[in-house]
Amino acid sequence: MFSKIIFSTLFFLSACGFAQNTKTSNTVLMRGTPVRTYSKLPTVNKPAPKFTLTDVDMKEQTLDSYKGKYVILNIFPSVDTGVCSASVHHFNEDAANLPNTVVLCISKDLPFAQKRFCGAEGIKNVVMLSDFRSDFGWNYGVEMIDSPMKGLLSRAVVVIDPSGNIIYEEQVPDISQEPNYEAAINAVKG
Repeated sequence: MFSKIIFSTLFFLSACGFAQNTKTSNTVLMRGTPVRTYSKLPTVNKPAPKFTLTDVDMKEQTLDSYKGKYVILNIFPSVDTGVCSASVHHFNEDAANLPNTVVLCISKDLPFAQKRFCGAEGIKNVVMLSDFRSDFGWNYGVEMIDSPMKGLLSRAVVVIDPSGNIIYEEQVPDISQEPNYEAAINAVKG
């Protein structure tokens, strides 16, 4: 009996590992050099995967916290790089003019660094969220799985409508480039 339980448990765990490993990785570039991400972004016209991230005050925020609003996910490696900083600044300006919309800027940066950045840069119209202790990068397919950037998030934008469905997604082909801000904003404007 005991051996059957052990065998069943081992079989289940190996099946789970196989299922995780069968996901197709995606390739993006970092200044022209290929970098693999865990998977591809979630599909447009499907429900957005749920998540729990940490805000600058170390409180948990979920996707459900923003239900009933348009949600723009500005996903990037770190606020301490020029392109990432530029994307936060750009969306900070855009968010001020979009009704019923919240922009969530998501990276693996610690909440303390995100808070320091916002204070120093005058960022007030976006919500900074950290993926330092969640599986967001895996669920959204954006965590880089090789290169010196391994473990950080690639550059992507996902727009979610008030009912929780994805209406736009962009995996930026080269993470050293900025996303298509206009396309993301137009997705909200309809």
